[in-house]
Amino acid sequence: MKICVIGNGGREHAIAWRLSISPSVEKVYAVPGSAAMSNCAELVGIDWSQTDLLIRFLKDNKIDLVVVGPEAPLVAGLADKLNAVGIPVFGPSKAAAQLEGSKVFAKDLMKKYDIPTAAYGVFSDVDEAKQFIAKTGAPIVVKADGLAAGKGVVVAMTVEEANAAVDDMLSGNRFGEAGSTVVIEEFMKGEEASLLAFVDGKTVVPMIASQDHKRIFDGDKGPNTGGMGTYAPAPVLTDALRDEAMNSILEPMVAAMEQEGMPYVGCLYAGLMITNEGPKVVEFNARFGDPETQVVLPLLEGDLGQIMMACATGTLKVDMVKWKDSSAACVILASKGYPETSSKGDVILGELVQYDTSIIFHSGTKLEGEHYVTNGGRVLGVVGLGKDLRTALDRAYERVNHITFKGMQYRKDIGAKAFK
Repeated sequence: MKICVIGNGGREHAIAWRLSISPSVEKVYAVPGSAAMSNCAELVGIDWSQTDLLIRFLKDNKIDLVVVGPEAPLVAGLADKLNAVGIPVFGPSKAAAQLEGSKVFAKDLMKKYDIPTAAYGVFSDVDEAKQFIAKTGAPIVVKADGLAAGKGVVVAMTVEEANAAVDDMLSGNRFGEAGSTVVIEEFMKGEEASLLAFVDGKTVVPMIASQDHKRIFDGDKGPNTGGMGTYAPAPVLTDALRDEAMNSILEPMVAAMEQEGMPYVGCLYAGLMITNEGPKVVEFNARFGDPETQVVLPLLEGDLGQIMMACATGTLKVDMVKWKDSSAACVILASKGYPETSSKGDVILGELVQYDTSIIFHSGTKLEGEHYVTNGGRVLGVVGLGKDLRTALDRAYERVNHITFKGMQYRKDIGAKAFK
């Protein structure tokens, strides 16, 4: 098969790399990809929004399957446009991608189908939102309704902080249209885990559970980011809890989407809180997580190309998906100023090659002459692999010690919760 991956971040680098070593895959293309992806994919200088140009390229090169990495093209309806001209896509339709594109849509659907999640209110008016906050008290969670690159969530520990978040989103227009409506949720106590699944519209096959670290600083301090590191498997999601999450959350959601006339195809990402009452949904994403993908895909035993094609064509079977009995850990190296801003053009020094025991995925880099330079907030995902989590973490941090760029910041406590 020839497969085209849409995107240019760390998640897409991991997907292209994993596809390039899949027996069913003859060639991988990346649109637009990144310089670092050129060792596993042929780069194609088209923007996904240039749909006519993209379709011509896909047809001329007889591409068998398109894998959409980021959320923006999915929410914009790229899968629909490609499906309409007979090109199979791993990724949901515009209607189904609302699960991520609109927090209100997702919460209302969960309420309708009794899928466990936090109690919530929806507001476009500042005063009404603040009344709800005053009545509920803190801690409390304020979320922008639309896409905000993983930064549209404020976990407010005080009423004042929650009110400031509401002002920021509704009056201050911080996230533009994405923040013109907010969802305000009760604060859920527990530990978070990410459970991703392959979905073909009906069949749901879970991946190995992982745990992301959203806050910028050690000890889960500071503002939310797109994710500062992750590890898999995550012991907090035991086999029993994973089965419970499948039975009460992922399978009912996929059935609900079909019932609503928008069957879900692709990777369904459930961000879960493991509470005393069992797993509850923090959020759904309509694609692979970043940086979860960087630890989940290296542990996959099956043929990723075959699995993704089966999802796109409605032929997914449980026995296609198998997992290695080992661990992976990813430490994100972020640029100076992240998450508020990002420093670009800083030269990255150190070995960025792949070994059997560690892989480096590029999230935000650019090749200038001989050197890669920073070109985004999250710069590199340094992944360690090992027979157990301690080994995987040691290998990841060992690699981190040999990489440097100006203002480089990273968390030193990735995976610490697993040992508690």
